[in-house]
Amino acid sequence: MTRIPVLALLALLATGCATSASVKQELTPLNDKVTAMEQKQAALDAKLADLNKKADAQSADIQALRKEIASSNAASQKAAADAEAAATRAETAAAKAAKAFELKQMKGAK
Repeated sequence: MTRIPVLALLALLATGCATSASVKQELTPLNDKVTAMEQKQAALDAKLADLNKKADAQSADIQALRKEIASSNAASQKAAADAEAAATRAETAAAKAAKAFELKQMKGAK
């Protein structure tokens, strides 16, 4: 009598257990999917790092351009101030020349 329950128990255990080959067969597609996802993630990480480097380079370029613009603005403002000063000097010289001409005309008329 003890033989039948033991045999029944062994039969249940033998049919209910998975073999390592069947486990590998079930896990192989999952492992392949995980590997593919890891490769895609690594590729995305590399692209993101590349984009970050490009963004940093562009940011540095923009900073350099802003400095150049500020320098150009300062130079143009100085040139404008110099031109205005030169125009003022020219006007003063023209006024002096006109007075000198008038005085010369007056002396010649006497």
